[in-house]
Amino acid sequence: MEQLMAKSIKRIENTKLDFKRFLFTHINWKRRLIGIKGARGTGKTTLLLQFIKENFGISDEVLYVSLDNIYFTEQKLVDLADNFVKTGGKYLFLDEVHKYPNWSQEIKNIYDDFPELNIVFTGSSILEIDKSEADLSRRAVIYNLPVLSLREFIEIKYGIKQEVYSLIDIIENHLDIAGQIVKKIKPIKEFNNYSMGGAYPFFMETGPDYHDHLERIINLILENDLPAFTPIDYHSIVKLKQLLLVISESVPFQPNISKLSNKIGITRDTVIKYLHYLEKAQLISLLSSNTKGISKMAKPEKIYLNNSNLSYTLQPGRANRGTIRETFFLNQLSVKHTIKMPPKGDFIVDNKYVFEVGGKSKTKRQIIDLTDAFVVSDNIEYGFKHKIPLWLFGFMY
Repeated sequence: MEQLMAKSIKRIENTKLDFKRFLFTHINWKRRLIGIKGARGTGKTTLLLQFIKENFGISDEVLYVSLDNIYFTEQKLVDLADNFVKTGGKYLFLDEVHKYPNWSQEIKNIYDDFPELNIVFTGSSILEIDKSEADLSRRAVIYNLPVLSLREFIEIKYGIKQEVYSLIDIIENHLDIAGQIVKKIKPIKEFNNYSMGGAYPFFMETGPDYHDHLERIINLILENDLPAFTPIDYHSIVKLKQLLLVISESVPFQPNISKLSNKIGITRDTVIKYLHYLEKAQLISLLSSNTKGISKMAKPEKIYLNNSNLSYTLQPGRANRGTIRETFFLNQLSVKHTIKMPPKGDFIVDNKYVFEVGGKSKTKRQIIDLTDAFVVSDNIEYGFKHKIPLWLFGFMY
């Protein structure tokens, strides 16, 4: 216990407060049980430590522990909580819960047995809280931490804070908003930098090794995180990697499940199951038609990589500009909105707004007869009427 407290204090002291992810101010920290999900590398650990440092400083009432600590090979989490409460502990922050067997049951027991204790836990984006054995969904409020927005990328890189804009703000006032932003930054340049290597906060530390680091993260997700939730063997992990590589070669990918099944050497049902695994791992995004949803066994209409950085990592030197545009738009808007594939145009947002995404010369010809339809154009600083700059949608969170 003393060693864990010493490590907790050291981690808190070494945490910087100069940049915080958008989710920091959206979490209701007063809740007794909070869960934060997200892919590796999105900043969940830093988020916890920043909250502790800003609100408690160094205190024996607060303990941060990572559940991949060797301590938990012989000690139980419930026993740690019991000892912590007996010595005056009030706030327990648990990182990487998916590394601990039976985590959901023990957290449920701690929550029920120690009403004076507040618990915040983080875990992989693959966590299915509502399907855990203990069903924490009735007790915990769960948040998801996505990759950086373009706005956050600019803030962490330059220290330039920009306002967050809603979809309606951008649709109705994009000319004025763009004018304010262009005075401070070169948005097209920063969009290009972000698209290639700025979706994860570690871009500041890794520099030219960014894509090597991201590739290692992809492998860790597939080799370590997925097996923690799903009974999946080495052979299946190899097949998952094959599937991800095939998708990356031709995104946006309109899947022929039978062909994928034959190419990779797995059944049709397994292909669909693996697609959902990859989506939960935040490596791909599945797009369904706006006339139907995506069930566990339904074929998606289109498949994208989760973010544009993955294109440059998985297909170095071959990333397609058109694909990068669509991937960016889908990634940034899906954080707060429902995105589907319409009969006309590229995306329909919240079953109302239709968007056609393209280059500088893109026109409204393909969606001319639709109301609430807009062209989203790359490589322009300012829009005009129903034509909106693509980069501007990176300022929505």
